[in-house]
Amino acid sequence: MAKMRRMMKKSEWIWFDGKMVPWDEAKTHVLSHTLHYGGGAFEGIRFYKTDHGVAIFRLKEHVERLIYSCQAIGLDLPYSVTEIIEFIKYTVSQNNLSEGYIRPLAFWGAGDLRVASQNLPVHLIIACWPLGQYLKSDCADVKVSDFIRIHPKSTITDAKLCGHYVNSILAGMSLKNTHYHESLLLDYEGNIAEGPGENFFCIIDNVIYTPPLGGILPGITRSTIFELAADLGFEYVESHLTLDLAFKAQEAFFSGTAVEITPIRSLNDVIFGNGKEGIQTKAIREAFLDVIYGRATKYLHYLTII
Repeated sequence: MAKMRRMMKKSEWIWFDGKMVPWDEAKTHVLSHTLHYGGGAFEGIRFYKTDHGVAIFRLKEHVERLIYSCQAIGLDLPYSVTEIIEFIKYTVSQNNLSEGYIRPLAFWGAGDLRVASQNLPVHLIIACWPLGQYLKSDCADVKVSDFIRIHPKSTITDAKLCGHYVNSILAGMSLKNTHYHESLLLDYEGNIAEGPGENFFCIIDNVIYTPPLGGILPGITRSTIFELAADLGFEYVESHLTLDLAFKAQEAFFSGTAVEITPIRSLNDVIFGNGKEGIQTKAIREAFLDVIYGRATKYLHYLTII
């Protein structure tokens, strides 16, 4: 019997260069430059059903990062942060969804296939669809990948660029037919970098450690965790992490828009603590849920209500 494929649930409309287009009609040319070379930028944003209404989490910060990523490769979006925010709000409202995932994508279209081509058409799409749990486990088993995170001198690692995710695809595909739920990539110096789509945290003797910026994506959920940790009275440190140090951790977790906050049960089959969600991880995760569902008054400014 053929295995069931996990398919995304379609919504009705996709915003495409200023027009709402039916999902199945949102198409681009096969000779689009970004399709061939990966020179595009995107974001992943979640929205939630709250008592205040449908709420998009940290929308402004995501849009600002999208524009930064576009500027990093010279892709000139003809829209401002404020305009893109309004396009995203409109897209979510037109699809009548209460919770889900938003994908803005900026890319170069067809016109010339020289690698460093100039004066190509620039396109922007905004799609949204329902999205539940990203990883297949509430407490993930993780394997260190044989692939390293892209070298910081080979690209602009703090930009969220389409082509970067070939690195993530390879790391993820290597887990096929194993019991692992996700990979963890090291950097070129052998220190822990990040997951294929997540930032990494571990807790050693009640101190929260996470890799520093410079070779990782500066996650928006990651920065939220720093604020929540401070609220909870937890000490946190941005520091280079070796595997040997990480293996001494009592707790570990991933953070990201898709995974939100997901506890890690084991790394290379070394189990953290008792193999269940740790006390500090749980406290941070529950505080994060209070933020995204509008229950934390202090952080209501992080929610854009539709």
